[in-house]
Amino acid sequence: MNRAQEVLSRFRTRFGADSRVYRAPGRVNLIGEHTDYNDGFVLPAAIGFSCWTAIAPRGDRTLMIHSENFSETVEADLDDLLPLPESRWANYPLGVAWALEQAGNRLRGANVYIAGDVPLGAGLSSSAAIEVSMGYALLEASGHPVERTALALACQRAENEFVGARCGIMDQFVSCHGLADHALMLDCRSLKMRMLPIPPHVALLICNTMVRHELAANEYNSRRAECEEAVRILAEVLPGTRGLRDVTAAQLDEHRQRLPEIVFRRARHIVLENQRVLRAAEAFQGGQVENMGKLMADSHRSLRDDFEVSCPELDTMVEIATRQRGVFGARMTGGGFGGCTINLVEAVHAQEFQQKVAAVYHGATGLRPDIYICKASQGAEAVVSGSDSPENSAKMRAERGKL
Repeated sequence: MNRAQEVLSRFRTRFGADSRVYRAPGRVNLIGEHTDYNDGFVLPAAIGFSCWTAIAPRGDRTLMIHSENFSETVEADLDDLLPLPESRWANYPLGVAWALEQAGNRLRGANVYIAGDVPLGAGLSSSAAIEVSMGYALLEASGHPVERTALALACQRAENEFVGARCGIMDQFVSCHGLADHALMLDCRSLKMRMLPIPPHVALLICNTMVRHELAANEYNSRRAECEEAVRILAEVLPGTRGLRDVTAAQLDEHRQRLPEIVFRRARHIVLENQRVLRAAEAFQGGQVENMGKLMADSHRSLRDDFEVSCPELDTMVEIATRQRGVFGARMTGGGFGGCTINLVEAVHAQEFQQKVAAVYHGATGLRPDIYICKASQGAEAVVSGSDSPENSAKMRAERGKL
C-alpha cells in the first residue's frame, strides 16, 4: 500500500467515510539563505518528503483535524479561529484556514487527517508542507479554485500572523510550484520564477546533523531585525531602497561607516548572497554544475562568519563532504543553528558519499546522521480519492490537469 492509500485508509478508520488525499512537499534550498525576507533571490527545490492531508467536507463550519505524527485531534470553529498554545502543531493548519477566510474564501467545515514524513526540526520546511497541503485540500473541499501563488501567499500569512514566525515566501512558494527534476529560481519581490533543470547525473544529498539548537527561532527574528535596520539606515542615503536586494556591494562598502559593524556584516551576507544566487542560476541554465562549488563554499562561509547562523556540527558536516569523491558543492541549508546541509554530488558516487560521510561524521561528533539521497520533486497535488473507480480516477486526472 502506498502512502496516499495508507492515509486514505486511516482517514476511513477514524472518520468512517471516504476522503480525498492531497500532498505537498518539503524543500531544500540549494543557495540563497535568508534572502527571501529581504526581497531577494533564492534557488530551492521541492523534495520527496511530503505532508499528506486527507479531507472530507462536513455540513457545518467545524474543523476536526487529527495529526498522525502528534497522535492528537483538535476541533475548531471556522467562525472563531484562534491560535492554540497547547497544541502548537495545530496552529499551522488552523492558520491556513484563517488566512484563506481572510482572503475571501468561505470554507466548509471538514474532517481532516494529516500525516507527514518531512523530518521535523531539520530545516526542510515541514511547516510549509503542512500549510500547503491543508490549504489545497480546504480550497478544493470548499469548491474554490486553486491558484498556486495566492495559496503560497496565504500560507505565508498564516505562518507570519497566526503562528507568529516571520518567514519569507520561499518555502510555501516552492511547495506549491515545485517541478520534478528542476530547481526553482525565485525573485521574492516580484514572485517571478524560472525553472532550471538539474542534470540527471547530479543527486541532491541532504545530510541531517541531528542537532537543533534552541536559540534558532529567536536568532532568526534577530537577523531579520538587523537586516531591516540596515535598510532603514541605507535608505537615508540611497533613495528608493526598499530592501537589501536594492543595494550593491559597492554601495554597501561606500556607506559602511554608517552601519554598526554587526549590521554591516548581516547586510554584506545578503547583498553578496543575492549575487551568488544569480550566478548559480546561470550555472544551472548552462549545465555547468561544477561552477557551484565555489558559490556554495562562499555561501557557507558567509553564513558562518557574517550572518553567524552556522554551528560546529554544520561546519564539520560541510568540511567532511567537501573531501568526498564526486562532490560539486556543499553548504548548510535552512535557517541555521543545526539542521541540514545540501550537497550536489555525482549520482554514481551518491551511495559512497552517504556511507563515508555518515561514518566520518559519527567519528567526529558521536552523532549518527540521517543522509538522504534525493531528487527534485513535484509540488502540491491531489493524489487519490476515496473511490477508485475508473470514472472517478479519470475525473481527478482531468481536474488536476486544469490547475
